[in-house]
Amino acid sequence: MFKLETVNGMNDEGKLEYMNILLKGQVSSEKDSIAILSNASAIIMSCVDRLNWSGFYIMRNGVLVLGPFQGLPACNRIEIGSGVCGTAVEEKRVLRVDDVHQFSGHIACDSASQSELVLPIIKKGRVYGVLDLDSPEKSRFTELEEKYFLKFVTILIDHVDWETV
Repeated sequence: MFKLETVNGMNDEGKLEYMNILLKGQVSSEKDSIAILSNASAIIMSCVDRLNWSGFYIMRNGVLVLGPFQGLPACNRIEIGSGVCGTAVEEKRVLRVDDVHQFSGHIACDSASQSELVLPIIKKGRVYGVLDLDSPEKSRFTELEEKYFLKFVTILIDHVDWETV
């Protein structure tokens, strides 16, 4: 059972640490990849303030395809090299974008999104997808959050069977 009222009163780093603890609990008791990713996006939305979207795009035949998420309906497919997600995959690096409207080729799935943090999911050199976080605030994402979300993605890389997602 999740007790998310625990995050009330925590500072940002405490919430991020707790988020990763919750994810570790989730992956320790579940083997189904879709169930894990679904709850992972819910954990993020429950622990991290000021987000309007949290979820995954999964690589399918050279295209990012919408996976488990929390938020408004989103783009179903994103080409590699397109938008923030596709660029993160193409460059195999984390992208923290303070103002998505200044990002060349940004794909506006939700017009409320102002900033974005995208972390590619890479295992043994192969990109399996991305974790995508959107906020309705410009410059929302910090170096501290990037650090903790890299740990979050590492937990997923180690526990999800990416071949079956």
